[in-house]
Amino acid sequence: MPSRWTSGHSSPITLQLVGPQSWTEVPAMLCYEPADPFAVRIAFGDVGDENGQVDADEAGIAWLVSRELLQSGLDRPSGDGDVRVWPAHAATDVLFLHLRAPSGEALFELSRATVAAFLRQTEALVPSGSESGMLALDDELQALLSGGGADPTGR
Repeated sequence: MPSRWTSGHSSPITLQLVGPQSWTEVPAMLCYEPADPFAVRIAFGDVGDENGQVDADEAGIAWLVSRELLQSGLDRPSGDGDVRVWPAHAATDVLFLHLRAPSGEALFELSRATVAAFLRQTEALVPSGSESGMLALDDELQALLSGGGADPTGR
């Protein structure tokens, strides 16, 4: 995997970590790569350069989230399990993102308009419904069948 996300789209965003007593601003980058067309990467921390490009080697904590889940979460509660997204109210710019891992969980508040604008840019790269055409499934299958897969012994 290349260390730069150059052919996709990245957008900086500030999330508010909702705590029991206060909120904490958390800088992040929304990243979309057509080579992984179903996923959006949320890289937490200051991971972008001056051009908004993300260095995956410096990404630190990152979550892969379904693009479809983010899209549906703009209008209604979506997700089940480790990742859930829902709007606060139809007339506000607030979107909630709940992430759960074995080490804990976090609730973030973020800009619904920023996420919607980011998703529109991903649609320009890969329209919904055409994601499968972006995957090189034939190449991957050929590599597996020819012994070039993950098993170095060729079994």
